[in-house]
Amino acid sequence: MNSDAFVNRELSWLEFNRRVLEEAQDPSVPLLERVKFLAIFSSNLDEFFMIRVAALKRRIAAGDQAAGPDGMSSTETLSAVAARVHELVDEQHRCFLEEIQPLLAAEGISLLRPKEASDEQQRFLEDYFRRMLLPVLTPLAVDPGHPFPYLGNRSLCLVASIRAAVPSVLPHSTLSVIHIPSQVLPRFVPLPDAPGKHSFMLLEDVIRLHLPTIYNGYEIVSSHAIRVTRDAYLQPRGGREDLLVSIEESLRERRLGTAVRLQHDGDLPPDILATLLEELELSPEDLFEGEGFAAFSDLFQLYTAVDAPRLKDRSLPPHPVPAFETAADMWSAIRASDVLVHHPYHTFDAVTRFVVEAATDPKVLAIKMTLYRVSPASPIAHALRTAVENGKEVAVLVELQARFDEEANIRWARALEEVGAHVVYGLAGFKTHCKACLVVRQEADGIRRYCHLATGNYNVRTATTYEDLGLFTSRESFGEDLTELFNLLTGYTRPHKFHHLLLAPRDLREGLIERIRRESEHARGGRPARIIAKMNGLLDRRLIEELYEASQAGVSIDLIVRGMCALRPEVPGLSDNIRCISIVDRFLEHARIFYFANAGAEEYLLASADWMPRNLDRRVEITFPILDPALQTQVRTVLDVQLADTVKARRILPDGSSVRLQVDGGLGLRSQERLYEITGAAGVVPAASVLVDGGREID
Repeated sequence: MNSDAFVNRELSWLEFNRRVLEEAQDPSVPLLERVKFLAIFSSNLDEFFMIRVAALKRRIAAGDQAAGPDGMSSTETLSAVAARVHELVDEQHRCFLEEIQPLLAAEGISLLRPKEASDEQQRFLEDYFRRMLLPVLTPLAVDPGHPFPYLGNRSLCLVASIRAAVPSVLPHSTLSVIHIPSQVLPRFVPLPDAPGKHSFMLLEDVIRLHLPTIYNGYEIVSSHAIRVTRDAYLQPRGGREDLLVSIEESLRERRLGTAVRLQHDGDLPPDILATLLEELELSPEDLFEGEGFAAFSDLFQLYTAVDAPRLKDRSLPPHPVPAFETAADMWSAIRASDVLVHHPYHTFDAVTRFVVEAATDPKVLAIKMTLYRVSPASPIAHALRTAVENGKEVAVLVELQARFDEEANIRWARALEEVGAHVVYGLAGFKTHCKACLVVRQEADGIRRYCHLATGNYNVRTATTYEDLGLFTSRESFGEDLTELFNLLTGYTRPHKFHHLLLAPRDLREGLIERIRRESEHARGGRPARIIAKMNGLLDRRLIEELYEASQAGVSIDLIVRGMCALRPEVPGLSDNIRCISIVDRFLEHARIFYFANAGAEEYLLASADWMPRNLDRRVEITFPILDPALQTQVRTVLDVQLADTVKARRILPDGSSVRLQVDGGLGLRSQERLYEITGAAGVVPAASVLVDGGREID
């Protein structure tokens, strides 16, 4: 299949991030939520540069110009990425400066420049600077005796051009750099103001205001903010037995990664800019000129600092899980029937409680669990320590290479090892990304195994904002499958044939291909044939080609793809029967759901894996079925409601771009709001029965 059938993955990701930016640009979104979406857009872009742009640069440096499925070489891709990012960043700055900042000011939320501070605020800032800032600031001169200082990854700095005001026998410099301590002090410094008003000053502006105090005896010619982004690739070294130590060493090296982007004030003098380019070994296309301020990701702080509920989304407290509320205990509830939980609409406390009760229940003999992203104060990890202290067998696979969560995972790995848990770090050469927990319990009729399998991480913090599904079951067949899975993860034993699981990298891709082809055969035979697949990314060439062939065979295919999508939907003769949407809303769509009509013998699968080569070839992933008909109905409701979304869904076009769906009469369905209501009602309500006005909920 030729390259015209595929969208470039990097450009597709940037189109996803444009949809995030679009939420910040949407006047129907509450004002402070728009601020938060600007922060998310910026944070996403930081990671994109640290990982994807850095990888492109490494390939180019190595002379690797092999074309991807879309036919673009690394150099062509990098050039297209740079052009698109510049466009998006310009949009971001316009959005904040021309729309959001004036609206904030109208609501009494002001971001003051130094000259705009009142006398009272000036006195406050003088005191704040002397007490809080001056002790931690370190001016770093740049001259032959002081080499150009290291600029930390994503660290804001002020670069000051200075001139000696009085003669001195001491050496002097004309250029100096100050790291802005925004990691230890708030970037938005709150200022005293009238009741109901919220005034802030950027930390770098507070420092600018007091530069004469720092550079006593110098004239301040100019000062400008800069921010460097570095390659965050982590390459463990050494043998498997040294993996934990190796990753700790690699984390230290990550901080010294090659620079890949420089953000700077628009009026930075050309001579200073030339010095930065030379010292950081960057090219002009790596420069991103800012207006207002850099590091919009810090707007998260502003969102948190302002207590104004009417400017934020209405609170949606998670619902309890009915099966666990009415049963005597979790074990009896799960024995009675499988239980499906849908976070964050259902409380994550159900999952935490599962592990906590297992840790203290005298009948529980063993707990086996995978941990991919562990929050620093994880109650689940604490419960596993308790379980060990209570004499239970505890085996935990801690994935040390979960990107940007390595340090928290290492701390928990050590803490669990210290109390005697069996801690392993996964299969050599593969990340363990599957989400599973197995509890072995002694009961009156013998040993019973209780299972939890999920699409998302065992992370209390992200569970409040990530949309995911989890299954509790005590079916013996699932218990046998998880026993085989954990024996593989901890002991390299080769699993027998699973009852239910598809396992990557062993047979997941082939299992999906088999099901797609089965739908094609049903369509050719005139039998019901349909595929609905919800995932975060769709990049795998073989699966995309199978979907194209299924479309041409007459299979109706609906895709819900949050992020990257290399497939081109609705192309005549290629993908006529494929429709693709993406939903961007207050919760991050994260669940993976695969539905196959199968001529009436419907199959519902949940998964930890996206349809991407990294998930299918380089990670340990699982896909598992929903067998209970009542739970299948719940999963189908999730899919149907999302496919009916006309407020937050975007239609993916054949060229990879996306557009909002048009709604007649200004009414539409917002799937996340609707699913929250359905979850609270503990029932299934037809998707078309609830409308929201103007993209917002009706109270």
